[in-house]
Amino acid sequence: MTSADLYLRKGADRRLRGGHLWIYSNEIDSKRSSLGSFAPGEPVCVRSAEGKLLGSAYMEPQSLICARMFAPGEQRSLDFSLILQRLKVALAGRDAFFDQPFYRLVYGDSDLLPGIVIDRFGPYLVVQLNNAGVERYRQPLLDALVDLLKPEGVLLRGDSRSRRESGLAVDVEVVLGDVPERVPVEENGVKFLAPVHSGQKTGWFYDHRMARARLQPWVQDKSVLDVYSYIGGWGIQAGVFGASSVCCLDSSAAALEGVMVNAGLNGLADQVSIRQGSAPETMAQMRTESLSFDVVILDPPAFIQRRKDLKKGLAAYRRINELGLRLLKPGGLLVSASCSMHLSRADLFTAMQQAAVRADCQLRVVEQGAQGPDHPIHPAIPETEYLKAVFARRVG
Repeated sequence: MTSADLYLRKGADRRLRGGHLWIYSNEIDSKRSSLGSFAPGEPVCVRSAEGKLLGSAYMEPQSLICARMFAPGEQRSLDFSLILQRLKVALAGRDAFFDQPFYRLVYGDSDLLPGIVIDRFGPYLVVQLNNAGVERYRQPLLDALVDLLKPEGVLLRGDSRSRRESGLAVDVEVVLGDVPERVPVEENGVKFLAPVHSGQKTGWFYDHRMARARLQPWVQDKSVLDVYSYIGGWGIQAGVFGASSVCCLDSSAAALEGVMVNAGLNGLADQVSIRQGSAPETMAQMRTESLSFDVVILDPPAFIQRRKDLKKGLAAYRRINELGLRLLKPGGLLVSASCSMHLSRADLFTAMQQAAVRADCQLRVVEQGAQGPDHPIHPAIPETEYLKAVFARRVG
């Protein structure tokens, strides 16, 4: 396939030569390459001002990130052959670490498949195509997935925030075979049913897997509060790891129904309880009820969606950590997590320390967690690193 050329302004190739894969609209030489002349998904050869080939990308002409590189240094088409090659490399990376087929199979730019997220649930795949450009490659992607994995079903989750903000169609569609409403997941030896059609994101969060495994030595015979529990990823595992009691708090009735389903799956119906409501309000109410816990886990949604939200988001992290500390027994463990890309680990430490001062106690960080090997970080793209989990003991 012949691709059009996309010329950059003089000096705008430095970041790409360093390994980054995004091209911004203000980096384009608009006289030689008018963005209005490109269609979403159109393949292009990205060239420096001097004409040197930098790689192959597909276009997103209406976006700030107007092109996304999928073949740095090469002139390639994002066709069945290349997608299959990319999937094989991604699969080998996951299978080298995980002994069961439950993981994020494709993590966008880190797997040189920009805009694509695929979670694997055994014989089922849940796919997200998160921008207009990558929609163009839907069929070769599905063909390559069938060729490589022969799945029983593929679900397309077209309801991501990025799609909504881009004005794309928002729908959830089974595009191959059959996919049950809830599919089995096994993580760290614990069984779950994930609501892949209607649950958050793809129905499950594989990213905290390694941090959740770290709970094991901390929860034996302990009381645990799992805040923003969703369907119990942290709390149910704490129960299986030996917690004496687990309380899961979430605002969603459907999520809490999932908690009890997963508690039953693991023989924990008697140890697990649920509370529905706003996390800050319910935690404040728990304080008035004189409740306290040996372990408090805070895994909120991203309080900081954009860099401009940093100040407001920091205050939200500080507040939720303070509420958690007020429910935590002396000597207990606070697990504070964040999926906000714009929140640095240092900023999370600051929010936790400020919370400790307000709660009149001290904290000591004893362990830290990050995203697992199925969410590989591209060293040239800081945006691929977003997840943090801090384990801290309450002292004093």
